Amino acid sequence: MNVRLTKEQKIKVLNSTDIYAIMQQILLRENKIRRNQEHFWVVGLDNKHQILFIELIGLGAVNRVNADPPDVFRMAIYKLAVKMILVHNHPSGSLDLSKGDNAFTDRMLKVGKLINIEVIDHLVISETDYFSFADNELIDKLKKSGLFEIMGPEKKELEQWKIDIEKKRAIKQNKLEIAKKMKAKGYDNDTIKELTGLTSAAIKKL
Repeated sequence: MNVRLTKEQKIKVLNSTDIYAIMQQILLRENKIRRNQEHFWVVGLDNKHQILFIELIGLGAVNRVNADPPDVFRMAIYKLAVKMILVHNHPSGSLDLSKGDNAFTDRMLKVGKLINIEVIDHLVISETDYFSFADNELIDKLKKSGLFEIMGPEKKELEQWKIDIEKKRAIKQNKLEIAKKMKAKGYDNDTIKELTGLTSAAIKKL
């Protein structure tokens, strides 16, 4: 689920403090029941470290949320992000890392390397504080680890998956260009929708 950002939140990210300031606001927008669930977000950045999007990937139990590589990287490919920051909360308030936190981060680093989207940090946050993998040099350590290496059938599958997403993006982009030309020539939105297959919301944004 795409997270709506204010104009002030669409900033250039300089450090982990910048990200936490935004993610803390997003977490505290939730009601008390939702804040007692573990959330997992991804933050996509362009090559100037400007935030392109923040997406809520998963909402889990008190101490667990699941996310697979296609869920994590789909929006980044679609939005042409070149860097990514992972963020999840610990509802207990503890910022201690689990083995699962380390293993998950390691795997996403290796997948990101394969599809050319660099994972530059992973923040574990609470309502009042945060822990940064990058600030504590864990990102560099995990990059050098051999715990997860993407090889064989999985490597081919992920590479093909990225190509398929890029094709879908190109097709939609082409439809948008056609819709813009149709709109300029006076076609009404219903006709544009019928001929391009775009949603009414996408057409209205043109």
